[in-house]
Amino acid sequence: MLPFGSVSLPITFTDSEREASDSDTDPRGLGPRVSRLSGPAARARATPVSTDARLLAIATEHLTRLGPKRVTVVAVAAEAGMTHANVYRYFPSKDALLDAVAGRWLRDLETELAGIADAPDPADDKIERFIGALATAQSEMLTHEPNLFAVHLDATVASRPIARRHRVRLRTLVERIVEEGIGTGVFAARDRERAIAVIFDASYRFTHPVAIQHDADVPRDLLDARLGAVIQSIQRSLRTGTF
Repeated sequence: MLPFGSVSLPITFTDSEREASDSDTDPRGLGPRVSRLSGPAARARATPVSTDARLLAIATEHLTRLGPKRVTVVAVAAEAGMTHANVYRYFPSKDALLDAVAGRWLRDLETELAGIADAPDPADDKIERFIGALATAQSEMLTHEPNLFAVHLDATVASRPIARRHRVRLRTLVERIVEEGIGTGVFAARDRERAIAVIFDASYRFTHPVAIQHDADVPRDLLDARLGAVIQSIQRSLRTGTF
């Protein structure tokens, strides 16, 4: 503190100190400059985008614009400013890279379906909503994101890891609904495995990407009517226990 009656002189900087004022060091030698950023802006500055996330973003844009056949690891690497050999440190193949892009869409779908399975609705209503959501999401994917659907379809046909994991997660969610239905008496079925098989077998045409691709030219209203009839048949079988 200045003695009483003394005069405070203004602080002046040399040219070099003025240049240093734009750096992260306080020009008066008082240690690191305190950032003026706070909250989300400071966190965004402190947390750069990871390399794999950046590669996925570039691959997503290339897939949307070019289609899966024309996407190349070399082009993705060039845009990311690295060699294609470096990309393989994160994704061992082009298929793995594109599957990771599709995997983000599948995880969002699985989250939506899990919300249906965990809802407080009766089990027979959940089955209707579950099958409808699974069918609609993939149908809309084919219409609005055909290149992404092509990756999903190819991964399913080739039974690549991303497709196998997706099937396991779908089965787990359906099993949860079936067990709840049996436990609450909504479903008369006692054979859980047969009940699960009926659900997937009967809805195959509307929920499997191969069948969805095959019916791409069928009018939407006709498919919706057929799906509604199939869902009613599934619900009736589960309620009565007759397969």
